[in-house]
Amino acid sequence: MKKRTKIMVVENDLATKNVIGGALVAEGYDVVTTETQKEALTLLAEASIDILVADINFPKTEGVNFLREIKQSFPEMKVILMSVNGSADSIAYAMQEGVCDCLTKPFSMNKLLLVVNRLLRMRALEVENVSLRKRVGEQYGFGGLVGRSPRMLQIYDTIETVSQTDATVLISGESGTGKELAANAIHLLSNRKNAPFVKVNCAALPETLLETELFGHERGAFTGAIRQRRGRFELADTGTLFLDEIGDLPLSVQVKLLRVLQERQFERVGGNETISVDVRLICATLKDLKNEIQRGAFREDLYYRLNVVPISLPPLKERKEDILPLIDYFATRISKKMGKKVKGVSEEAKTLLYKYPFPGNIRELENIMERAIALLKGDMIKPEDLPDDVRDQGKSQSIVCERIMELKQLGEAVSIFEKEYIQNVLKATKGKKGQAAEILGISRKNLWEKIKSLEIEI
Repeated sequence: MKKRTKIMVVENDLATKNVIGGALVAEGYDVVTTETQKEALTLLAEASIDILVADINFPKTEGVNFLREIKQSFPEMKVILMSVNGSADSIAYAMQEGVCDCLTKPFSMNKLLLVVNRLLRMRALEVENVSLRKRVGEQYGFGGLVGRSPRMLQIYDTIETVSQTDATVLISGESGTGKELAANAIHLLSNRKNAPFVKVNCAALPETLLETELFGHERGAFTGAIRQRRGRFELADTGTLFLDEIGDLPLSVQVKLLRVLQERQFERVGGNETISVDVRLICATLKDLKNEIQRGAFREDLYYRLNVVPISLPPLKERKEDILPLIDYFATRISKKMGKKVKGVSEEAKTLLYKYPFPGNIRELENIMERAIALLKGDMIKPEDLPDDVRDQGKSQSIVCERIMELKQLGEAVSIFEKEYIQNVLKATKGKKGQAAEILGISRKNLWEKIKSLEIEI
């Protein structure tokens, strides 16, 4: 049996209370009425009320206190305010206190019923959205991350636990494994979810710009600084700052970052004013920071400050059981985005994708699915819709191995393999060198040098 909507009416005028209650009962709602706010709070604690219709002395102190107690104790409840005072200021203030709608007396019962119907539709949509998010999470993963393998389930548990704290998190993993998605999930599950989530890619900025990007600068601090600029730490105040590719942070900036972590204070470039911030820090790296410490490229004291809660995301080849769910997820999402009707992926195509090593991890799989759907003429993705590397994955390796076996010099063999591998990665990323450099774990400059020296055609 479907649960009937229960509405409470709080009105100290007996005649008005009876008229409103009668109109709601006639529409098929269960109605509870009371004449005082004190009794309303008692009844609300005992009954499951969906909508509260209340005559409140607002914005007087007793009315404000009543609304705040409602908002704190029953945050999901929809509230309709009835009041003789219907000024724009009082209505705006009431909305800030959680009121969904305001009715200025006198009003018609038809208007009240329209507001009630609208709030019920809103409530139904909210319930549906929660249910949908839950179903998507159960089917695919958690917080944007996709996969239900045992390794990923452990990571979801860690994310959910650490999100309830302000501990610094260091996320490691190869390019394309979902490090930014993990950082997003931590922020959205935290108490800071309504505050800023600011991202900085430390590998994308030169040292001269990175310091001012993070900490800001004062007017006249350097040539071209024509005005004061707030840095990312200031912009992320009360929220979360995500530093991607922290392993590429220059040593000079590492020193300043260490101080911020220790004291939560810094000065803008060219400034003397000490600025305090409340920021939760999440960092990500594809580099092994312990190796960087050994090379003298990363400070050991900073590493231990960052590595409070480590999260290591596995490459796709180590979570093969997640490949098929990822294929279905991307097929559904991308086809909807492109407005194409795609029934799915054939078993033969799925088998080829399952066997493929995915050097570019999830990002490469997403690119493959996007390309296949963009060029798809039918309604089913088949082997012929996949890139050559996926279709002929066994052939290309054997050809390279045969060519290497014919050679005697190790350097020549390495060059052959390196050239073939870089060409395959560039093909998989559709020639996007920045993305290819990330997958290869080298800088864009280094990639350009290899393309030139190995005579790779783009």
